Amino acid sequence: MQRLGSFVGRRARWVIGAWAVAVVLSFATAVGGVTGQSLFDRLSSGDPSVPGESSTGRHLVSAGARTGPEVLVQVAGAPVTDPTVAAAMTTLQRQLSSAPDVAAVQSPFLVPAGPASPAAAPLVRSGTGAGSGFLVTARLEPGLDKGAELAAIDRIRRQADAALAPVSGATVRASGVPLLVNEINHQVESDLRVGEGIALPVSLLVMVFVFGGFIAAGMPILGAVAAIGGGLASLLVFSHVIDLDATVVNIVTVLGLGLCIDYGLLVVSRFREELHRAAPGAGSGALTRAQVRRATARTVATAGRTVLFSGLTVGISLAGLMVFTAPLMKAIGAAGVSVVLVAVLVALTLVPALCTVSARRLMGKGSEAAPDEGVFSRLARRVQRRPWAVVATVVALLLAAAVPALGLRTTSSGTELLPAGNTQRVFFADLARDYPAATSPDVTVVGRTTLAPMTAWARTARSLPGVTGVDPPRQVSADVVEVGLRTSTGPTGDDARALVTTVRGHRPPFSSWVTGQAAALADFNASVLQRAPIAIGLVALATFVLLFLMTGSLVLPLKALLLNVVSLGASLGALVWVFQDAHLEWLVGFQSVGAIESTIPLLLFAFGFGLSMDYEVFLLSRIVELHDEGYPDGEAVVLGLQRSGRIITSAAVLIVIVFSGFVAGKLLVIKETGVALAFAVALDATLVRMLLVPATMTLLGRWNWWAPAPLRRWHDRHGISEEGAPLRV
Repeated sequence: MQRLGSFVGRRARWVIGAWAVAVVLSFATAVGGVTGQSLFDRLSSGDPSVPGESSTGRHLVSAGARTGPEVLVQVAGAPVTDPTVAAAMTTLQRQLSSAPDVAAVQSPFLVPAGPASPAAAPLVRSGTGAGSGFLVTARLEPGLDKGAELAAIDRIRRQADAALAPVSGATVRASGVPLLVNEINHQVESDLRVGEGIALPVSLLVMVFVFGGFIAAGMPILGAVAAIGGGLASLLVFSHVIDLDATVVNIVTVLGLGLCIDYGLLVVSRFREELHRAAPGAGSGALTRAQVRRATARTVATAGRTVLFSGLTVGISLAGLMVFTAPLMKAIGAAGVSVVLVAVLVALTLVPALCTVSARRLMGKGSEAAPDEGVFSRLARRVQRRPWAVVATVVALLLAAAVPALGLRTTSSGTELLPAGNTQRVFFADLARDYPAATSPDVTVVGRTTLAPMTAWARTARSLPGVTGVDPPRQVSADVVEVGLRTSTGPTGDDARALVTTVRGHRPPFSSWVTGQAAALADFNASVLQRAPIAIGLVALATFVLLFLMTGSLVLPLKALLLNVVSLGASLGALVWVFQDAHLEWLVGFQSVGAIESTIPLLLFAFGFGLSMDYEVFLLSRIVELHDEGYPDGEAVVLGLQRSGRIITSAAVLIVIVFSGFVAGKLLVIKETGVALAFAVALDATLVRMLLVPATMTLLGRWNWWAPAPLRRWHDRHGISEEGAPLRV
């Protein structure tokens, strides 16, 4: 690390120039789409499916049907009995049927017995005036790319508008799944801009207060911009290898943004401290190049080592997501690790290089190291006077906050992810209300059989608990038939979930697969429960080993893991209390769906664990440094908290601002992620790091550093340390 710091100190302007070119290219390719497609053009959206029964059933249907998506046209204020409407529809149907990208058209006016017949009833909305209307569907040809599908929807809407223009009072709306996915992707892009627009300026103001000047405060922000560009570029690369869900971009980018600000804060603070150590008592005009380079080398060797450990712990926690079978989790894990790598590279190269070229401006008033006595040392000594009381009080508060998590209920929302009032959400809500037969059934049973056996079973399915309707069985291919079952509680409601369990427990007399949102959610939850012990074990073991290499202790890593479990439990409880139990809807700006999105608990534990270990490393690195210098255990804790407390608190405030900025977005899953992680960071940086850690370390005393003699000797020889490394300037 010292050699890296020396190189950056000698070649600072080259490093800055290389990063400037890389950032411009990153934004140009990932956002500008200079290579043909931007990152946002390549995003997808859908259920967090896993390999299993539900996905197998969907694959059988899609492989047999070989059809494209449907374009849905809702016409209101046009009674089907009006001759003018019938004439307009004759024109529209002819245009749709002759289009090369349309495979089939369905309309109440194409029903043999006419639009007033019972056969056309599912496509007709009875009423008078604006309350009357009907539905037209156009099935697109399979194999069209996203741009062609969106263009077809827009063309069909314009054709419907033109055809029905002579009908007084008629209104036309058109949509389809491709347009819905596109709307979600645009909302992701919009939320990303809103979040950055709030987080970056507010973070800059906070850091101006922390550092006492714009120059020092601007460096972590410049590093964060570089991290965002590098993160988006890495996501673009991943999008060519794996399918990336739209929510991945915000979730991963906000992590990179927060980490880079954290790391930049640590590096700049340590650089200013090392400047005063390299040139004690000297003014900014008296600094020599050798002194600046020495400060840069020492900064990377100390703060850079902390950043490296922190990045490894965060990367390990995100890599745990790759153990799960859900492609979405694998994508977030892989992309997250790459973004953490970018943040670490920025903190180890770009930020020190910026510090080097601005060294004289950084060596101003308020840039000295924190004094050994202050707010945090006084807090630590108060904690040390009553450690048992502090431990009991804080643990009781955390356990009480975790209680709502016992009632956790997960879901997989569709259009509910979009904000209330969004045109696409309103369109599909109206579709479900006015034309329920045109929506997907809550539960679908796919059978490898012929039509007659499935029809016979469908008659018996009407008596199953929770079933309110059964769609006519549909022949998908020569040996695949599907039938839809409908409930009164919706695709992820209690009745649909119970129905999935019932049908899977009492199979039809032929090979069958149960699909639908509730079935996919059941498969996802089962997969998580199956893989969670493996993921938790691997992350815990890797983190334990890494902290042992850093501290030489077996007690400190074990204590850190236990405290993180309690802290994350409290964060999950707060998430359930807000979003599932519908508290603070007015403040956060959402409508509760009575559950938490199924991916959020995993993301909370992965990201929250990584960020918690981030602050653990910040604090422990200082305490270990002081302990190795010979300070008594209690004094090492007091001084360690005093010297790192401002950094931890400032970093926590900044990352809470970052996550809170994304709460201002409109996508529900992004709001849930932002609130969960903002609360987790605030909780960890206050109750846990400032109170619980000093209290437990005081109680343990010399046992903090315990390890069996063989492991202690091994650590003395092989533990990660910068001691004895030559310092080249």
